[in-house]
Amino acid sequence: MDSAQARLRAALLRAPRLVPPAREPPDRDPPTLAYLAALRTNGIGGWSRRAYTDSIVPRRIFGRNTFTLSDPDAIRHVLIDNEANYARTSASVRILRPVLGDGLLISEGQMWRRQRRALAPAFTPKAVEELVPHIAASVEAALADLAEAAARGPVDLFPALHGLALEIAGRTMFSMGMARHGPALRDLVTEYGERLARPHLLDMLLPLSLPAPLDFARARFRRKWTPFLDGIIAARAAEQAAETGPRASRDLLDLLAAARDPETGEGFSKAHLRDQVATMILAGHETTAVALLWASYLLALAPEIQEQVAAEAAGIELSGDKALESRLPLTRAVIDETLRLYPPAFVIVRAARAADKLGDHAVAKGDVAVISPWVLHRHRRLWADPDAFDPARFLPGGPAVPRFAYLPFGAGPRVCIGAHFALTEATLALAKLVTRFRISLPEGTAILPAAVVTTQPDHAPAFTLHQRRP
Repeated sequence: MDSAQARLRAALLRAPRLVPPAREPPDRDPPTLAYLAALRTNGIGGWSRRAYTDSIVPRRIFGRNTFTLSDPDAIRHVLIDNEANYARTSASVRILRPVLGDGLLISEGQMWRRQRRALAPAFTPKAVEELVPHIAASVEAALADLAEAAARGPVDLFPALHGLALEIAGRTMFSMGMARHGPALRDLVTEYGERLARPHLLDMLLPLSLPAPLDFARARFRRKWTPFLDGIIAARAAEQAAETGPRASRDLLDLLAAARDPETGEGFSKAHLRDQVATMILAGHETTAVALLWASYLLALAPEIQEQVAAEAAGIELSGDKALESRLPLTRAVIDETLRLYPPAFVIVRAARAADKLGDHAVAKGDVAVISPWVLHRHRRLWADPDAFDPARFLPGGPAVPRFAYLPFGAGPRVCIGAHFALTEATLALAKLVTRFRISLPEGTAILPAAVVTTQPDHAPAFTLHQRRP
């Protein structure tokens, strides 16, 4: 560890230790109906205290065993060693397929392997570098809008950050802003999230071959969603056709359209390209907005650390510079610690295709393995002071983070392909936000997590943004 990093770590250790407010888990596992109700309203409430202390927590629900895993070896077994034996559950496929189609997140087997191979070059560090100018331009435009809003009084930051993340998605995907399409996209995503993305009992009990009641409404939604995405792609093509002269930089759609399976040379069909666009926009913008909201909240509660982040980013040209994150180690550590405390994807659920064994527990076909980053990241056996906000955990030169104890992007073959892009985007956006504004909340303000599809805030408090002097 160099002297600058040592001083930074020492300063963080001197800062008051923040333990953000959180709901206390129930002492006992909730009854089955209460557990299922929690899945529709706030999945975090489905885990009792023992989930945070025991390595494997079994319970039986409607004739099937469900195992909540916080044992690193068991997690590795499900996600890597015997990954082929654990598939997405019928409920998750029912919920995700209408919006993501057969994109990378949903596909299985050979189709998934072809897509992963073809997409990989679009998400290398070098490819992400090409997208940083799009990210920086989006952030600058959003900060200008925030400055106008902040001049009028407290700001509801969550929709503003949603708009920023959506703008980044639009510019990086299509090289165009989302002023025209953004409101309709947000309306569609909100409609789906509030009405159709919450799991129903029959979503879990019925096999995919039998339609659940909500499947009909989801199909109607897809009939609106598909032409909407096709319209955005067509609008982008029309803008490109009208351009004169060379383009400054490529976007994700360029990279996806150029993607080829290295074994077969095949590219994406129009339908598959649309599904990849949907996956990148939805998975990307929602998780980034949530992460930035929680990071802003934590820094508002920890002003000493916020000032250190602002000092770190001051004077650094936050643009397309290589090794941007290496020059912002604290900002990146704040993002990493935010993803530990408030992982946007709070649960990974897999169903066993055949009998297996997890630790001392026999697994039957159809049993469910649950890996919850929310639980895992706060587990008493895996983390010291797990409920505290401590970015020093992730500073360079510190102790290694336990393997399979930190999974904000999953692990194994199906680890999130856009992880590097997401971290670059969030680090850059947070650095610019804190450099421009001092973020605060009224004393005593508490935001609690409400996890359904992602780990959302339970309400949207008004942040005060004080512009910093240049």
